[in-house]
Amino acid sequence: MNMKKLAMLTLLCCLMQTLLAQVNEDAILGRWLSESGKAKIEIFKSNGKFYGKIVWLKNPNNENGQPKIDKNNPDPKERNHRILGLLLVRSLEYDGSGEWHNGTIYDPENGKSYKCKITKTESGDLSIRGYIGVSMIGRSTVWTHSE
Repeated sequence: MNMKKLAMLTLLCCLMQTLLAQVNEDAILGRWLSESGKAKIEIFKSNGKFYGKIVWLKNPNNENGQPKIDKNNPDPKERNHRILGLLLVRSLEYDGSGEWHNGTIYDPENGKSYKCKITKTESGDLSIRGYIGVSMIGRSTVWTHSE
């Protein structure tokens, strides 16, 4: 094989690897149904990091017919914000090996934020792990692709 062909093959391999890495990095983008079926979360990318906000609620209103609000938020100034549109997942980074981490996830049901990591399962679902300190101390849930 001559040097010109070898150089082209090497360049092609590098480009393919870059393209595949980009596809993998963005694999969590889109809308996802929570395991409970109560909410849909849209994962989006901004400035190279991944975020998730609530875009649909099975029951968007409380028992009084008013939009549900973030009543359990530890910050009193945030308690009047609507749950619909609430940013749950913040600042996740893709590590190149199929895991998104170094971000946080917020649970509006208890008002607490946790460290977060996400992996995509073989079936195409998202395995979400929220934890304190180390990932062994936490809980997991699965979101399925929606739409």
